[in-house]
Amino acid sequence: MPTLIDPARFGDIALANRIVMAPLTRNRSPGQVIPPLAATYYAQRATAGLLISEATQIRPDGQGYFDTPGIHSPEQIAAWRVVTDAVHAAGGRIVAQLWHVGRISVRALQPAGAAPVSSTTRAAQTRTYVRKGELVPVDAPRALALEELPQLVADYAQAARNAIAAGFDGVEIHAANGYLLAQFLSDSTNDRTDAYGGPIEHRARLLVEVMQAVCAAIGSARTGIRLSPVTPANDIGQDSNPQALYNHVGEQLGALQLAFVHVIEGATGGARDNAPFDYQALRQRCNAPWIVNNGYTRELAVAAMAEGLADAVAFGRPFIANPDLVERIRRDAPWAAVQRETLYGGREEGYTDYPTLAA
Repeated sequence: MPTLIDPARFGDIALANRIVMAPLTRNRSPGQVIPPLAATYYAQRATAGLLISEATQIRPDGQGYFDTPGIHSPEQIAAWRVVTDAVHAAGGRIVAQLWHVGRISVRALQPAGAAPVSSTTRAAQTRTYVRKGELVPVDAPRALALEELPQLVADYAQAARNAIAAGFDGVEIHAANGYLLAQFLSDSTNDRTDAYGGPIEHRARLLVEVMQAVCAAIGSARTGIRLSPVTPANDIGQDSNPQALYNHVGEQLGALQLAFVHVIEGATGGARDNAPFDYQALRQRCNAPWIVNNGYTRELAVAAMAEGLADAVAFGRPFIANPDLVERIRRDAPWAAVQRETLYGGREEGYTDYPTLAA
């Protein structure tokens, strides 16, 4: 079995090792434009086999938190190019995570103060940050009309083209953690009666159309996806039959020959065994390189690789506090603890000033 430090090839993307930096929202992009400082932040972590960018809006109404970046304007594309150039100069590979939050938003963050959009008109019982330290309940959404969905699919495809124009090595479609695509997937949040609601095949339709459109736009070998079959994040609840739902999704994805599938095991940032689910059954159907995520320590990651349960392991917050996490894993060195108070918003502190072992 390959180890964490062995190289890999995921579609068109060559990885120096199988240690992946998970997407991490940092709220340091005023006006939805990634700042120049992000080039330093990502380049510091470019020893990862693959960097997955922080979640990035495909269009203006995709925003649900303060100061998160987009990739739908020339200015945003140019700003991301500075980041990708820095990562490549450091020998790394990076993909853009493409995101639409759906109902996890407030009117204050939406264009012209409009209601957020979703599969449903039911509000999530959760809150979001509209500025640093200000946590407010999300607003009730409006359900996207049937005739609006083709444009949404087209916007995902255009965002993927924009990511390639910005120098990314590929994209990851964010279909996890209770955001828009997950809202359509789950019968806990999809109460539609049209062709995108009801049976599993209908609820999965939007995701499948998005993935097909993105693969057609930039190639399946540069396209990945993130899934979270049983997370309750963002008041998504639980689907009535998540195994059947995601087995169907996996069969549809398997036909696309994706670069990778990135799965959150259990509850995002919480218990890994919150609900029963056969991840290997999903893996077999997806038929793509398999990245696992959620609370992995070095020991858990080494074991997952040794047992053949993954092709790579993604680490989130450990990469924030340990820009040289790959070297620390290689040497079995201690991991620094993250500064929670600087996770969201700010500038250099808690962003680009974490020391390495060599410092």
